[in-house]
Amino acid sequence: MTRDAATTAEHQPTPIAATQADMRNCVAKVATGPEYSKNLSQEEARAGMALMLDGQADLVQAAIYLIGLRMKRETADENRGVLQAILERREQTSVEVDELIDVADPYNGQVRGLPSAPFLAPVLAACGVPAFSHGVASLGPKFGITHHRVLHAAGIPVDLNPQQAASAIADPNIGWAYLDQHAFCPLLYDLVDLRNRMIKRSVIHTIEVMTKPLRARKQTHLLTGYVHKAYPPVYADLARFAGFESAAIVRGVEGGVIPSLQQPSRFYQFYSQREEDQFISVEPTQLGIEASWRAVSLPDGAKSIEGGSESVFEKAVASIVKQGEAALGGKSGAVFDSLMYAAAIALLHLNRFDTLTDAAEHVQKILKSGAAFDRFVAMRDPSKN
Repeated sequence: MTRDAATTAEHQPTPIAATQADMRNCVAKVATGPEYSKNLSQEEARAGMALMLDGQADLVQAAIYLIGLRMKRETADENRGVLQAILERREQTSVEVDELIDVADPYNGQVRGLPSAPFLAPVLAACGVPAFSHGVASLGPKFGITHHRVLHAAGIPVDLNPQQAASAIADPNIGWAYLDQHAFCPLLYDLVDLRNRMIKRSVIHTIEVMTKPLRARKQTHLLTGYVHKAYPPVYADLARFAGFESAAIVRGVEGGVIPSLQQPSRFYQFYSQREEDQFISVEPTQLGIEASWRAVSLPDGAKSIEGGSESVFEKAVASIVKQGEAALGGKSGAVFDSLMYAAAIALLHLNRFDTLTDAAEHVQKILKSGAAFDRFVAMRDPSKN
């Protein structure tokens, strides 16, 4: 895919004043059935999303708009328009570091395994690359285990404002943070209830991982995941539009940033300085991972926690907190392997190492040293550092 440098967020105009007529126009175009639905221009999609974010849209019309877009399949212009409206209303904060990794897992979490990615940012920080993740506590349609829920259970602050998160990341003893959507884009967060009541995914699920709430002085890189093979170019286009200097888009478990531990995978990458994007193939066996599981298993042999009781959910969260902290301290196992694998991909993407194997060996040494665990613990009370 060829880079389109003219569509970055830095060159976007100021927010527009949308009207109810704009929303009616959007609904009329996208919700007319499989044969007659029409695509929106970027400005039309931007206007429809702006009305929703500003609380001026009728909720029934807003839901029809989002479902209509999904049913006919969103175009690049529609994705950009929706993202543009969000970027114009989110708070973006500068971090006093030269380079930063934005770890963007799906906001609705995982249900078929325990997520290791909430522990990835401190590993990357210990490897010399400041990092952060972002999300919400709970979101449909999966209502899975999120970064917010795991980190909160581990005693990590999940209610930092953007300035506090930026300070923690810039702290040489910490180097990472979690930032919740309600803190950097409350207007988008206010749509969570509507989205949950819609039951199905919408374009917002695709877009919200691209909001880039924190930026480094020089380069901010995106690390995100996908499931369906049509999505990497879509995500790359949106990441460019949001102004990321590069992105590694990983075919990960449940759409997250960590690949399967059981089978080959690949990741799609772009760099703003290069014209062509590319796929990079990876295999867990390259790193000596010989697993009989694709991810960290749920407690008691459960296949999924989707629709389960709160007690089942809490048990799963407690399990991943225990295993995650142990892995950060150097204990071998599925979480250790997951963190080593994902961090190695990030370091390879950033050209820190020539091979995935070399990158993984470095990450393994970091984990065994306890340096990542020290940074994790330091984040429990960042004011003491």
